[in-house]
Amino acid sequence: MTEAPSSAAPWREPLARARHAHDKAGLEDYLQLATIRPDGTPANRTVVFRGFLEHPDRLLCAADTRSEKVEQLHRNPAVELCWYFPRSREQFRVRGTATVIEAGHPDAAMLVTRDTVWLGLSGSVRVQFAWPDPGGLREDPAVFDIPAPAKASPPAEFCLIVVEPERVDHLQLRPFPHERHVYERDGAGVWAVTAVNP
Repeated sequence: MTEAPSSAAPWREPLARARHAHDKAGLEDYLQLATIRPDGTPANRTVVFRGFLEHPDRLLCAADTRSEKVEQLHRNPAVELCWYFPRSREQFRVRGTATVIEAGHPDAAMLVTRDTVWLGLSGSVRVQFAWPDPGGLREDPAVFDIPAPAKASPPAEFCLIVVEPERVDHLQLRPFPHERHVYERDGAGVWAVTAVNP
């Protein structure tokens, strides 16, 4: 997905440009997701961006329900995502609230989205949801040599993380002086942009 619809949040267009500039290098879909552990310390890891849900603009990532990040999100849905694009020298930090969409979620439309994302995954990604529990003691490598689950329907271990942004901090390091814009969404869902010092 490289373009933002005309009704999208104003930060979507610069993000689409940055992602498009990196799509041939395969870098455009990797970003960092920061969550909060039960003891209040931050946890950060790289995840794969799986697209947008429109109205309001929400970001999608896939996850394993058995992972620490999902447990952390159930306790505290506050997150921050961070993209860095080395070619254009841009950073996007997206702060928001995450919702985990698991099997049996009450929103039928979100379950359809979950199914759609599952159908788009490669076999090498799908098989990871049939592996032993993430973070458990290392098991025999033979346990991992299994066929990928069928595309027909996602297993219970597969879930979506849906992030609803509240603030986007866009830093551009190429110009001198650097440029930085902060986008913030108010309670009515209207985005305002402010130019700030880098």
